[in-house]
Order: sequence, then C-alpha cells, then structure tokens
Amino acid sequence: MKYISTRGQAPELTFEEAMLTGLARDGGLYLPAEIPQMSPDEIAALAGLPYEEIAFRVMWPYVSGSFAEDEFKGIIARAYEGFGHAARAPLKQLNENHFLLELFHGPTLAFKDFAMQLIGQLFQVALQKRGERVTIVGATSGDTGSAAIEAFRGLDAVDVFILFPHGRVSEVQRRQMTTPADSNVHALALDGDFDDCQAAVKDMFNDFDFRDGVKLAGVNSINFARVLAQVVYYFSAAASLGAPHRKISFTVPTGNFGDIFAGYIAKRMGLPIDRLVVATNQNDILHRCLSGEGYYKGDTIPSISPSMDIQVSSNFERALFYAYGEDGGAVAQLMDELKQGGFDVSQGAMESLRENFDSGRASEDETLATIKATLVSGAELLCPHSAVGVKVAEEARAGDIPMITLATAHPAKFPAAVEQASGIHPPLPPRMSDLYDRPERVTRIANDLGAIQDHIRGQITA
Repeated sequence: MKYISTRGQAPELTFEEAMLTGLARDGGLYLPAEIPQMSPDEIAALAGLPYEEIAFRVMWPYVSGSFAEDEFKGIIARAYEGFGHAARAPLKQLNENHFLLELFHGPTLAFKDFAMQLIGQLFQVALQKRGERVTIVGATSGDTGSAAIEAFRGLDAVDVFILFPHGRVSEVQRRQMTTPADSNVHALALDGDFDDCQAAVKDMFNDFDFRDGVKLAGVNSINFARVLAQVVYYFSAAASLGAPHRKISFTVPTGNFGDIFAGYIAKRMGLPIDRLVVATNQNDILHRCLSGEGYYKGDTIPSISPSMDIQVSSNFERALFYAYGEDGGAVAQLMDELKQGGFDVSQGAMESLRENFDSGRASEDETLATIKATLVSGAELLCPHSAVGVKVAEEARAGDIPMITLATAHPAKFPAAVEQASGIHPPLPPRMSDLYDRPERVTRIANDLGAIQDHIRGQITA
C-alpha cells in the first residue's frame, strides 16, 4: 500500500513512512493511493468478534507492507489493554433507533485514545527497528494532547511537545497534560486559540531545516494512522446492529473533521452507511460550508464544548481531495485561498460533499438543554460535545435506519458545563481521583514561531 499527498507534489510513501512523516513536504495530508474493500460477507463476519480482532481485519490491508501479522496483532493488544470496558466501544440505546457509541473508556476518557494508544505502539515498534528517535509536536483543543501525552509518556524513542490554547481547555483536560512527570513529555500553553496552535505546528513542518534538525513527527489528525484507527469503531458498531444487511447512519460531533472522515473511509471500504452527519457547535464553519456558504474563517468563539472550537478543520482537506476528483492542484489552490481567509466550493465538489455528508448545529443553550433532557430520559449523562451530537442526530434521524451518535468524551472531563446543565458534578473514575492534587508542569509560551522552536530545541533529549 502506497500513500499519496492531497496536494500531489510529494513522493509516495509506505504506511510506516507516512506515519512517521505526518505532514507531507508539499504541505498536504497523506491518504492511501487506493482504499481497500471489504465484502458484505467479510463485514457480516465481524459481528460478535472482540474489538481487537475487528481492528486487525479492518486495518491490516493498510499496514501489511510495514508490519508482520503477529507484530501488528501485538501492537493492537497493547493499545487497548488499558481500556475500562471489555467491549472497548460499547453501544447504548438512547431511544428507538438511536444509539450512543461510547468512545470514552480509554485512559484519558476521550475518543482520541483509540487512535493515540495505537499510534504510540506503532511508533515505538517502528522506531526501535530503525534505531531512531523523533520529536513529536502536536496541537490540541483539549483531548488530543492528553491522549498523546498518555500514549507516549516514558517511551524511549520519542520527545513530545503539545501546544494547547492557554485558558481555553477544561481544567481536567489541562491537568491530564500538565501532571505527568515523565521527562520526555512537555505541555506548552500558547497565548492564542487552537487555530494558532495548529498553524504553529504546520509552520514547523514546513520549516524543513527545523523539521529535519529535530526529526519532527506529528500525531495530530493530519497523521493518517490516527484516522485509520478511528475507522475501526464504525465497523464494530455497524456490524453489531446488523450491517451489512441493513444501512446505518452516524452523527459525529467534530471540529477538525478527522473523526467523521474516518466514517467516510469506512463507507468507501464498503460499510453500508446511509448518512454521515457533521455536528458542530457555535463555531460552525463546517455546517456553513456544507450549507453552501463557502469555507470562510471567522473568529473562534469559546464554548462549553471547547474541543470543537475550531475554524480551520485540517482533515476537511482530505474530503476536498475526493470531492475535487483527487486533483491535488485544485486542493493546493484552495489551501492557498484559505490563507487569505477562505474559499468557495465549486458546484461539482459541493454536490459530491452533499452526497456523503449532512450537517447540523447546536447552540450553547441547546447543548445544555440536551444534556438535561438526555439525563431526565434516564439514558445517559452526556459531555457537552456528545450533547451537540445527540441534538443534531435527533433532528437528522429519518425512517427506520438506525442512527449512531458518537459520544466522544466522559462527562467528568467537562464538569462545570455538565453541572450547569444537570445539577450533577460528574466524578472522575477512581483511578484518576487524585488528578486535582497532582503537581502541574507547564510552560506558557508566546504565539511566536521562533520562540516555540527555540524552546523545543532546548528541551529535546540528546
């Protein structure tokens, strides 16, 4: 399997090379040159299998040239052994034909653990074989950073630096990043918003002297290995509800478009997905774009669902690549226009996007009301991001096709918003009960590329 850039000007790479590279040298994002197919019989055979076995069957065609079978099975087993639920990603019924996919049973209580725990093990094996060490730099709106630090802390071959927007993540999210004592992980509180953090990371990747000097690697959702790990739970959930013999729809609360793009890949692989619904909060650039208003950046407005407070959704570039007929030049032109503020989507590309994606939006008041209503119904206490998804899903549901809403985080990660809505202060799991007592280790840093690069150079392990 070879991997190509969305902008068409970078060399083809193997899975291992693309994983360790992160962002392509032409600024694009890597994708498989061909998307493997699963037959209806192969999908039907997934029903009832352990999550780890489903993960192997779904992901193996993408990685088979880079890892041996037993080696990859061992990587998967280690990735998910620390999850707090035997099913890894259990389904819970909310009401008739509406199900919640609980993706918060990992070590940091968020869906990012599914990808990050796997990619941590993939990196460790690949780098040990190569005898190399890398520097990982990532940007987070809250959950990616804590999941990355948890996955890579203490590993021999990696230094990790995570940029997060100062004052714009929940206290639990911040403490999950700032309390690990391992010397190879570093939390950087940037004076700016998430888009500033993400832009700094992209600028570092495009500074080839810096990139090569510190052996830069990335684990944000620009890394296709992240997307691939998330494809798995679409298959596990759909198979448990009768796929391929019936269609399934999914609603995904998303800011950076990675989680729902994984659903698109699953659909391209043959999973009978009827609708993929993008759920946004008040930072609704994706909903506006899919409603035909173009893709134009606005101000990022802080919300009670901070992991979705994003105006530049990196993975949307991958969707645009397919919508524009895999034309790397067209994608590169759009990304140039985005630097100037935004772009309009062509009619043909818009039709392609609408064939695959629907969208909806939830205001702050609607999000709070959904948390309260879902609790009153006796179903579940939701985090605000999951509540955005449930609200949009209820509006999007149609007919007798089951709708699965992705529950992306545990409510205890956002206790203030959950308590405001429900009157309940959600407790942390016992294994994290001392989180508020642990000492923090964090560096506050200016939104200045040179200052960030100098700090990283000074902290990496020789």
